[in-house]
Amino acid sequence: MKRSVLKKGKKGLFLCFDWVLYLISYILVFLLVSSLFDSFYIDLSHPYIYGAVAVLIIVLLNKTIKPLLVTLTIPITGLTLGLFYPCINLFILKLTDWILGSHFNLENIWVAFVIAILISVMNALVDFFFLKPIIRKVHTYE
Repeated sequence: MKRSVLKKGKKGLFLCFDWVLYLISYILVFLLVSSLFDSFYIDLSHPYIYGAVAVLIIVLLNKTIKPLLVTLTIPITGLTLGLFYPCINLFILKLTDWILGSHFNLENIWVAFVIAILISVMNALVDFFFLKPIIRKVHTYE
């Protein structure tokens, strides 16, 4: 029987902390890319709010639509040796663009590809520098 790394009360707090870290990192990626490229735009009247809304939409799409898309595109992804998988992330970003309208505008497919790469790198950094040390520290104190 496996033992849980975090106790019941700490799991909810850790998941909330985990979610907030990813929310902040996604917003930072969006703001960085919008300042570097003219073909990506977040409404500057409230960039943090629209960034957070975009992240919420991306998370919802990743939990609902992305598993279906991954399942449907397994043959294409297998034939391309996994190179089609980023196209699913690009589709999720373009769908977010369509949902938010003029507040989140993604005009160039290459900028969307840069965003997908930066989000992946940011996820790895948050996981390596913040979440894994916390899990290790909690695990050693139990």
